[in-house]
Amino acid sequence: MDRRELLKMVALATGGVLVGGEFLLTGCKNEKSGTVAFAPDDIAFLDEVGETIIPTTSSPGAKAAGIGNFMKVMVTDCYTEPDQQAFIKGIKELNEASKKAYGIGFMQATPQQRTELLEKIDTEAKAYQKEKNEKEAKLQAEAAKERNKTIAFSPNHYFTMMKQLTLLGYFTSKPGATQALRYVA
Repeated sequence: MDRRELLKMVALATGGVLVGGEFLLTGCKNEKSGTVAFAPDDIAFLDEVGETIIPTTSSPGAKAAGIGNFMKVMVTDCYTEPDQQAFIKGIKELNEASKKAYGIGFMQATPQQRTELLEKIDTEAKAYQKEKNEKEAKLQAEAAKERNKTIAFSPNHYFTMMKQLTLLGYFTSKPGATQALRYVA
């Protein structure tokens, strides 16, 4: 991942549309959310995904910020049930994609293999999100014509959620804010 791509992602996470962002404004309590359970292995897995997205360099990486626990809290408390299910299913899909590509699970893959895999999945996620946004815009236009029509939106791509939560969690954490961003109070 090059610096330009990282800066774009940071800009999106801090100033753009965030998956589930409307819930942040309401105290992050989603009454309609489902119940999902994260195992300790899932949290460790999410820490490694976050560390692949924001690795340790001269500043601490995402794992130092406890990004796996942050993702767990956000998904459990803020996401709708379809997004929660897509996120949980995505953990399994990401591991399966690693097994298919390299013959080993994501946790056993080398940092280079993890990066290559996440870049490939990121490309797929961008195409999925673009198609989803176009479909939803069309549905909203149709619903505007028929005032009482309800719209059922499809869930977001799991990797888009993982990436956005990694960026949000990291840059709002103490290590991210004080060491990576060099924030001085």
